[in-house]
Amino acid sequence: MWLFLAFLAIPLIEIALFIELGGLLGLWPTLAIVVLTALAGTILLRREGMAALERLRRAVEFGQDPTGPVAEGAMVVLAGALLLTPGFFTDAVGLALMFAPVRRAIFAWLRPRLMSRIISAGQTGDRRGPHRTAAGDPTVIDGEFEEVGPTDRPPDRPTPWSGPRPD
Repeated sequence: MWLFLAFLAIPLIEIALFIELGGLLGLWPTLAIVVLTALAGTILLRREGMAALERLRRAVEFGQDPTGPVAEGAMVVLAGALLLTPGFFTDAVGLALMFAPVRRAIFAWLRPRLMSRIISAGQTGDRRGPHRTAAGDPTVIDGEFEEVGPTDRPPDRPTPWSGPRPD
């Protein structure tokens, strides 16, 4: 439902802003602003995107939690897409997302909400899924194995695929 409302509301907001600002500034200045924000978005996306990739690389290299850098990278990509989309509202949101303090604040606000959904989904989902351990599950047998090839068997024991050995 929210996605439908966004797809309906955002174009209406953009059209209203184009009409208002176009009437206030004129056609050519309005179009120049749209083109300049697209160019600025491209430059900022490259710079901030590289910085986000570097933060992700460092987090993985030092064994830290990569969810923050991954979320920041996703928000940078979203910001770049919004800045490349013609419109003043999308430009304002995209420009705001280009600033690291805004991204951190959004991530700090979203993280507990997402974690509570992940945890609740894990409690109602399949008990043997990757989010749960097998400890205490009577249907799971824990063990170790070792692959044994035909040359690894002692010569006095028959192999299961060839039957008894003739002496």
